[in-house]
Amino acid sequence: MNPAVRRVGIVVVLLFVALGAQLTYLQVLRADDLETHPGNIRVFLRDIRRDRGQILTSDGEIAARSELVDDEFEQQRTYPLGALTSHLVGYQSIVFGNVGVEATYNDELIGRDVELQLRNVSDFLSGSDPTGTVVLSLSKRAQELARDGLRGRRGSVVVLDVRSGAIVAAYSEPTFDPKPLTDHDLDRQRAYRFLLESNTSNPALARVWRERYAPGSTFKIVTTAIALDAGVATPERDFPRLREISLPQTDRPLANFGGRECGGTLAESFRVSCNTTFARLGLDLGERLAEGIERFGLNTNPPDTDLNPRVVRSVGPERGSFELDQPSFAQAAIGQGQVAVTPLEMAMTTAAIANGGVMMVPHVAMEVRDPDGVVVRRIGRSEWRRAMTPSTAATLTQLMRDVVERGTGTAAQIPGIPVAGKTGTAQAPPGAPHAWFVGFAPADEPVYAIAVLVERGGDVGDEATGGRVAAPIAAQVLGGLLGG
Repeated sequence: MNPAVRRVGIVVVLLFVALGAQLTYLQVLRADDLETHPGNIRVFLRDIRRDRGQILTSDGEIAARSELVDDEFEQQRTYPLGALTSHLVGYQSIVFGNVGVEATYNDELIGRDVELQLRNVSDFLSGSDPTGTVVLSLSKRAQELARDGLRGRRGSVVVLDVRSGAIVAAYSEPTFDPKPLTDHDLDRQRAYRFLLESNTSNPALARVWRERYAPGSTFKIVTTAIALDAGVATPERDFPRLREISLPQTDRPLANFGGRECGGTLAESFRVSCNTTFARLGLDLGERLAEGIERFGLNTNPPDTDLNPRVVRSVGPERGSFELDQPSFAQAAIGQGQVAVTPLEMAMTTAAIANGGVMMVPHVAMEVRDPDGVVVRRIGRSEWRRAMTPSTAATLTQLMRDVVERGTGTAAQIPGIPVAGKTGTAQAPPGAPHAWFVGFAPADEPVYAIAVLVERGGDVGDEATGGRVAAPIAAQVLGGLLGG
């Protein structure tokens, strides 16, 4: 045989072997991955035409359901609560795919979940898939309280069950109506999406867990926890009474809010939110501050939640940077400078204080039910990390109670219900400051933790403080939930 022909024959045989191996790999080893890949248009169109289970709030309201329609897609997803729950529930779009709970629990909703199929063997054997119902930990009542508290002001309210990490409310303003994104007129879908994306207020952004802000003085709970655990301070440690503090490596001092003089014990400084005291703590902690914030989840991967899109990472000074940039550690200790957090991060931190120092993994779904209403899966509590010792959490609880009882957070008081909290007024040049409040109630037997953020002070603007703007919202929401 001609050597050239032999070589060609060998190459052809090798190509057939490679092709066979590739087909085996795709059809056997990667079959499941390809079947469920979001880019598989055949699977997506098949799912669009299938019935989907309902999404219910914890108080029994329908947040999403499917309706039969007379067109090629056969099923239309509708959202009776509209903009109230759109950031969390999401939508099912022919053009843009699934978002929110619709994405995270897609298999459960269309009946492709193994637990649902095992509970309904007859349906499985007949080739039909039983749809599942997803019940949220979120309540319509809590969402309405959060919405009414913000009163159209741009910002966020998030409420967590401190014992389980379950999301009871997560409302961002502005929000959006998901209905046009489920329209079977694809041009209308694209036009509405363009309007959302071109809107400078970004109504499609889930600010609770997808946007980061300077936390201002609410971050002093983190600084205090790290200092107490490290033995750098006690509530009785005395600090100089100053209007401003000189910082190393710069000729720019750090001043107290309004230029007032404050100091005294750590407990006194915490109650009135004294910047000079906490700047001093940041410098005293040094590298321990950068190490400590990681226990609270900053500069680390966020917990693996059922929120969609994923939670963005909160950040602060990095390890190994203190000697090069000491002023940034003083700034970070008061929640400014390099510190940027989500409202969810601050709610998780506050909930950790309420439950003895452990941060829980937040989740928005509570359970999955089969077509007969039988619970096939419960989404329970899951510990993420220990942020502080139980004794430090107990000390912080008392310090935060003092803030609400006679400090900067008196507007968060609820008649008959003790509240623990911390205010924050975060400078965010070139605009007005952000107004914050974080807290939990009842302070003696915690049930709910809350984080409230009003961007740029809402309608108060430059005159905004956390105590004036955000604390009353927290009282309104927590009071409504607790019956106060």
